Amino acid sequence: MENTAFITLSRQGVLRRQMDVIANNLANMNTTGFQAERMMFVDHLVRSRGGERILGEKHAYVRDIATARNTAEGPMKRTENPLDVAIRGEGYFAVETEAGERYTRNGHFRLDPSGQLVTQNGDPVLSETRQPFFFAPEDTEIQISSDGTVSTNNGDLGRLRVVGFEDSEAMEPVSGGLYRSDAPPLDVQRPQVVQGTLEGSNVEPILELTQMIEVNRAYSRARRFIDSENERMKKMMRAFAVGGNS
Repeated sequence: MENTAFITLSRQGVLRRQMDVIANNLANMNTTGFQAERMMFVDHLVRSRGGERILGEKHAYVRDIATARNTAEGPMKRTENPLDVAIRGEGYFAVETEAGERYTRNGHFRLDPSGQLVTQNGDPVLSETRQPFFFAPEDTEIQISSDGTVSTNNGDLGRLRVVGFEDSEAMEPVSGGLYRSDAPPLDVQRPQVVQGTLEGSNVEPILELTQMIEVNRAYSRARRFIDSENERMKKMMRAFAVGGNS
């Protein structure tokens, strides 16, 4: 296969994976605390035949190398639910899962039947001492201050564990809107926690739809080119066969 076809195939593969990323962003446009992702690409330039000329034509093989996450803060939505909590600026809530400690910007918490503060998936929300929060039946008037301190009419229960990372974009997304990281978490000394509020997704639907249209058009152009190259090769082979038999 010629270089031009290889190039087009490499581009098609990248476009297909880029479409998956865009589709995932759109699917989570209403997911609390979701952070949009973008693909990162690299081009490998190769000289074509005759490329020894100063302005010789070059071919670029396209390869996606990583997925970058937009860590910009999403819009804040007031809910008045005392167990809804958002973080302004830096930080992630720490939760305990069966796979270990994980992190999230989704502060849509609830109480399970035992009175434990958990995520919507049932994962315990951790305090700064890495212990879960438990509320007694007589605990009312739940208050969460701006520094993350959780209290009721019976006193303080502890402070929410809010952590950050030196390179938050390197965090790996896992199921349930959670993230994991091999890097050690750093306690945010002065978190900005807002009770009765949820952080919306930072996905921009119009931008994502525009990119989806552009990717779809680029993929169609690549497909038409491959079809054209395939037909051209068939004609060359038929002409060679006819010439060889004459």
